[in-house]
Amino acid sequence: MSRPVVLRGGSVVGADGPVRSDVLVDGGRIVAVGPRLAVPEDADRLDCGERLVLPGGVDAHSHAGSRVFDADVQEALLRQGVTTIVTGQDGVGPAPGDGTWADRYFAAIDGPHPRYAGGGIDGLLATYDGTTPVNVATLVPAGTVRHEVVGDEDRPATAAETTAMRGLVRRGLDEGAVGLASGLDYVPGLYADTEELAALCAEVAAVDGLYVTHMRGGYEANVRVGLDEVAAIARTSGVRAHVSHLHAPVDTALGALADLAADGIGLSFDAYPYSRGCTILSMLLLPAALARPGTDDLARAVADDAGRDRVRTAALERVLGRADLGAGWAEQVTLSHVPSPAHHALQGRTLAEAAAATGSTPVDLAIDVLVASALQVTAVMRVPHPRTPEDLAPLFRHPGHTAGSDGIHVGTHPHPRAAGTFARYLGDFVRAGLLSWPEGQRHLATTAVERYRLGDRGVVRPGAVADLAVVDPQRVAARSTYEEPTRTAVGVDDVLVAGVPVLTDGAMTGATPGTGLRRSGSGASGSGTGGR
Repeated sequence: MSRPVVLRGGSVVGADGPVRSDVLVDGGRIVAVGPRLAVPEDADRLDCGERLVLPGGVDAHSHAGSRVFDADVQEALLRQGVTTIVTGQDGVGPAPGDGTWADRYFAAIDGPHPRYAGGGIDGLLATYDGTTPVNVATLVPAGTVRHEVVGDEDRPATAAETTAMRGLVRRGLDEGAVGLASGLDYVPGLYADTEELAALCAEVAAVDGLYVTHMRGGYEANVRVGLDEVAAIARTSGVRAHVSHLHAPVDTALGALADLAADGIGLSFDAYPYSRGCTILSMLLLPAALARPGTDDLARAVADDAGRDRVRTAALERVLGRADLGAGWAEQVTLSHVPSPAHHALQGRTLAEAAAATGSTPVDLAIDVLVASALQVTAVMRVPHPRTPEDLAPLFRHPGHTAGSDGIHVGTHPHPRAAGTFARYLGDFVRAGLLSWPEGQRHLATTAVERYRLGDRGVVRPGAVADLAVVDPQRVAARSTYEEPTRTAVGVDDVLVAGVPVLTDGAMTGATPGTGLRRSGSGASGSGTGGR
């Protein structure tokens, strides 16, 4: 049992802004909040000075679930004040199954999970109990479920297969998953039709879980297409729905969300405060038939000149037809993670730059890199019209918005959002006056806790779990850039998880009070319940 801790002299953010208050923590929970609290003699004291005591950040869309055991990843999260991450995103995750498929397909996004070899959602969540300084919640990944039952085939599921998939979803929810995640641009998720997804979501609705979706071709100018399918699934199944990494023209997105809300579909969504995106290169360039994980389909397809010409033509059609790429696509796509030793030096270069350096064309170089790396390549994608903080702020003020980094902690040149999202929100939006401190606290913690049903956290009040970040409002800032993407943030030097200091004076303590967060009301056993 941890010792009592009093956080002295800082301010707690109330409805009207910061108010000078002490915070007393004991037994993993907040015991009292108020000025000049009387505290036990054996309590440890943390002088907060002019800093704010905020609820620990909840990363509503994280790809750190397999990397969270790494000290560098832990520090990147804690230095932003993040104390909880939600994984299983984009429909791909280790459980159910033994994890090998997800490790192979999303190796360049999630990395292989070092401790999971089976046991379903219960076994996955158990890998986090007392092993990390942050909490980890997970969604049932619909793509993994489909792979387990149907494989990676491009066809509708049969009635029997749909029943089997529903059983896997139900089991995962019973074991503590907080909902279901789909990735409808990835194999095999893109083969699931609306009817299939609604059937799976009926299981989620039955336990008041959350359906989280990387929408089908529905971002940027096409955002309404994706949102309409989400709405149809919600109407049919009754599920609460949430959109992953919403990026689109702000007025278009807000208008679509308002239209759906007027029709009774109140969606939440996560977003990161960067204009550029990041994903696996195969999804951007290849037809789905050549992007199946764990195959050498692409290598066979380009084995002769005629085959390479067909793939080259198909890839160019894809990128030139995308609203967020188009004719300048090779200058907009930067190689982020390339495991092929022969191509390591190309990381951090655009495809145009890399092609010029190697005497190739951008599309041929991309094909060569994908073949040599068994498709495990990620790329950062610059949109044609970058959005400023002032542009993005109206979207981030929307009551359904939650902060989500979509952070990838794999490779030497990842997107800077992994190390900077939450600090950038606090510095570039809250301190700059684009969001108030009450809004920042809600969007970075409270709303995600409420939507994902993560128990008594996300607020600073008596009775809540003491997941807390002490933030210097004048100093907090992201330092990660596209050129130096792994630089840790500044301005958060003290963090507690379940009342245990995990970051003190800017240094990790080595304590591992984090847990696998089970959905409140699930049948899973163990200490890591959502309402701990």
